[in-house]
Amino acid sequence: MEAPLTCPECHSEHAYHDGNLWVCPECGHEWNPETSEAPADDATIRDANGTVLADGDSVSVIKDLKVKGSSLVVKGGTKVKNIRLVESSDGHNISCKIDGVGAMALKSEFVKKA
Repeated sequence: MEAPLTCPECHSEHAYHDGNLWVCPECGHEWNPETSEAPADDATIRDANGTVLADGDSVSVIKDLKVKGSSLVVKGGTKVKNIRLVESSDGHNISCKIDGVGAMALKSEFVKKA
């Protein structure tokens, strides 16, 4: 019997073998460990659509975001130029300056590449 694998998507230990594929009952991901490539580098930062972001890119905010600690709101559709990608433990992995708001950190899940 084969040793159970962990899901490459959610890292669940409850994956099971079904025919040629392994299936994760928690997230529904199916994969073939013989043909699957190594998991993508976790250092890659992607926007809401899955496009890889890089330093210096321009992005658009996809929804209204409240600015913590103030009454300001960054409106959906706001364009942000020249972003910097940073590593952060709180999920705010984009550092940028927004006109009218100033320097702030954004989560990549709330932007799309412009």
